[in-house]
Amino acid sequence: MKKNLNRIVIGIAITVVFLMHAIYLFRLPLIDNLEAMVYDTRLRLTMPRTVDPRIVILDIDEKSLLEREKGGEGRWPWPRDRLALLLDKLFDKYGIAVLGFDVVFAERDESSGIRVLERLGQRELREVPQFQSVLERVRPQLEYDDIFARKMKDRPVVMGYVFLGDEAASQKGMLPPPVLPAGTFGNRKVGVTSWTGYTANLERLQKAAHSAGHFNPLPDPDGIFRRVPMLVEFKNAYYEPLSLAMVRAVHGNPPITPVVSEDGGDSGYSGLEWVKSGPFEIPVDDQAAALVPYRGGKGSFRYFSLVDVLNEKVPVNALRGKIVLVGTTAPGLLDLRATPVDPVYPGVEIHANLIAGILDRNIKQRPPYVVGAEFVLLLAAGVVLTLLLPLLSPFKSMLFSAIALIAVIAVNLSVFHYGNLVLPLASGLVLILVLFTFNMAYGFFVEARGSRLIAGLFGQYVPPELVEEMARNPEQFNMAPRAEELSVLFSDVRGFTTISESLSPEDLSVYINDYLTTMSLVIREGHRGTLDKYIGDAIMAFWGAPVANKDHAQDAVLAALDMMKQAKVLNEKFHAKGWPPFAIGIGVNSGTMRVGDMGSQIRKAYTVMGDAVNLGSRLEGITKQYGAAILIGQATKDRIRGIVLREIDLVQVKGKDEPIAIYEPLGLEADVEQKMLDEIKLWNQALRYYRAQDWDKAELQLLNLQKVAPRVLYEVFLERIAQFRREPPGADWTGVYKFDTK
Repeated sequence: MKKNLNRIVIGIAITVVFLMHAIYLFRLPLIDNLEAMVYDTRLRLTMPRTVDPRIVILDIDEKSLLEREKGGEGRWPWPRDRLALLLDKLFDKYGIAVLGFDVVFAERDESSGIRVLERLGQRELREVPQFQSVLERVRPQLEYDDIFARKMKDRPVVMGYVFLGDEAASQKGMLPPPVLPAGTFGNRKVGVTSWTGYTANLERLQKAAHSAGHFNPLPDPDGIFRRVPMLVEFKNAYYEPLSLAMVRAVHGNPPITPVVSEDGGDSGYSGLEWVKSGPFEIPVDDQAAALVPYRGGKGSFRYFSLVDVLNEKVPVNALRGKIVLVGTTAPGLLDLRATPVDPVYPGVEIHANLIAGILDRNIKQRPPYVVGAEFVLLLAAGVVLTLLLPLLSPFKSMLFSAIALIAVIAVNLSVFHYGNLVLPLASGLVLILVLFTFNMAYGFFVEARGSRLIAGLFGQYVPPELVEEMARNPEQFNMAPRAEELSVLFSDVRGFTTISESLSPEDLSVYINDYLTTMSLVIREGHRGTLDKYIGDAIMAFWGAPVANKDHAQDAVLAALDMMKQAKVLNEKFHAKGWPPFAIGIGVNSGTMRVGDMGSQIRKAYTVMGDAVNLGSRLEGITKQYGAAILIGQATKDRIRGIVLREIDLVQVKGKDEPIAIYEPLGLEADVEQKMLDEIKLWNQALRYYRAQDWDKAELQLLNLQKVAPRVLYEVFLERIAQFRREPPGADWTGVYKFDTK
């Protein structure tokens, strides 16, 4: 948690922004636009794309608008005696169930010439009785509006009209009676859209019609028609749309009952949720609008040219018992809309889709509680991703985010298709993508910078695999000094001055470079050690920092043994070139050391300091005293396993008051021959005699060992025995040998 605190804080901040969007403290336009696009996509994915046989559209198409001599009825509007004839054919011959007009008859029909005759009768022919008599006799046949009205009488004909919202909107024609009277909702704010004017049908036509409904879809901010208001308000009274009026006409005109939320005291919302009419419940949103359940693109309902009906060219069975809409697809009549399924869509099909949706009870609902559902989804997704993504690798983060996206989409689509519930989706998808992108960017720019910093700081000291390990958690590593239990190694080439004098400067450069490179690779790549420094031909390295290593002593001793093996290989190479051989001495010690970036303001280095470090250097220095290749201290001996050791001595080095036991590592238990193990046993016995001041037995044992395996070590102790015989150490002597020099 502490490691990823910055990520978590920023992730929570991102989540809070989306939560504020969800509860409408402010809105993010991009999310709203994406939500509309996502809704359209879901709609297109789940549309049945079948033709509904119950609803038929009689199209005022280009064919119908042709001149009569070409088989059409001429330009719109047609004489209303022709529409009266249409009503007779539809109801008497074809037997339709209900007829709805997606057109407005707001102007009087004067195509018969009756108005011209009336003006003549009032002026030039006012005094001609014969003209006045004929005029009164033919007037009923020439009043096409009256004829049209008489043909509508007692037939299920639903007229259409449109509300206007301009400040200076006119009120033309006659509205039908409202479906809900003024004061229905009291003081409740139910979100119903209010209008100030209208263009409706002639009074005589409206009175003759069964009912009427508005055709005012609500365009969304992007200009797409997705909704139609089920109730609109004009002068405090409420009116229904054409689609609902037609459904009611088919089912005996049941009254409309609004269903209003009763939990306003808790949630602050008391809006309209449903509109009921008989067996139908229509879910509405906060503007009392229903989502249009589009079945598919243009042509989801059967179309017949209106002129073909007038000419009885349409089969009777194609219209019998059908719900019929009269509308237009002709571009010149301007009833084409942009919808989720088609950018150029006949407005009459919007009503048809809504009628089908009401009958099938499959209108999608977007109730007020989806705000709470969106909030919970965003909160859950935001918290989970904020806490989890920082812990995962890039691949796992991508995999988890992809699974989250797929799960959210699958659940949302299922609820949309099978439950008819529209839950917000875009905000959740965008939140997941934003959090994923942020974590990836943070990892790349911030952590990659930390990785580069780690590589820059430690790349020269430690092997690449340790740098990679450190780069995964760069905040855990720094160069600040600290106390740690580590192991240190010092190595030095014996007699390097003599070697250097025997080589040319060029050869000496190659010689020392080959040597340092070979030994450094053993330390770094072979045993994950940290190179501290080169001091001429000397090498200093340590284990346990910057990356913790509980086996630091084991790795240090194994590195020393391998350095000895590589020294033999390198000497063979040098011998082939005619160069002098070399021998090295190595000291290894373990203990608490100060490690970090230390030095002056002018130059610093990542190094180790402390008594344990100094002792390691002293051990390397006295290897030549005993003829030993490697010497380790007691602390190192206590921390290693599986390595054969020869105890060398109990010494007090310069600068130390406490004596320590020193040991020589000889190899892994599996690699040391039995002959050497037997020699060690004899040596241990000689050491016990020596420390017990039994000089004769100790000397005899050492002489025997010297015959079997001549070693500097045995010569050293034989010389000491001779010295102690001349100058006995005293009864309190503990076997400690004190070095006065480094």
